Amino acid sequence: MAKVVSGEAPWANLEALQRASLEDLTRDIAGLTAADRDEINLFWRRCLPWPDSVEGLLRLKAQFVIGALSNGNVALLVEMAKRGGLPWDMVFSTELFRNYKPHPSTYLGACGLLGLEPGEVMLCAAHNRDLAAAQALGLMTAYVARPLEYGAARDARATGNWTYAAADLGELADQLQ
Repeated sequence: MAKVVSGEAPWANLEALQRASLEDLTRDIAGLTAADRDEINLFWRRCLPWPDSVEGLLRLKAQFVIGALSNGNVALLVEMAKRGGLPWDMVFSTELFRNYKPHPSTYLGACGLLGLEPGEVMLCAAHNRDLAAAQALGLMTAYVARPLEYGAARDARATGNWTYAAADLGELADQLQ
């Protein structure tokens, strides 16, 4: 993704990039077929949401338009939403903007599609780097803890001066009421 954002590599959606990486990583595994690699590559589509996600999103949706702004491609995000019952109003895949976060075109593109100014939009994420990029463009920010996403070492706590910080989406909904 970094090579796409920097212009070193042409656009490819996330699943295509992951499939190429998987090919490189598993080239020497005997008996692993192309079909096996394809099945492994679609793993993200089968992930279940965090336990608080559906209830928290439903609470937020009662007051706000909610959408995913993800580096995942549209097909991946739609299947995740369908399987997990995620009640998004919109899927803002960075695929729509032919770039990846933290490139400004992704955040500003989502604002533009909503017909809103950056200050009227809030990015909610568990990634401090993502929030910092959005904040630099004038978006409001909400950190929601996902301390086990990368293991306990990375993004386990809010490190910026975010508009909101919450332990989960339910707590964020409480803060926004």
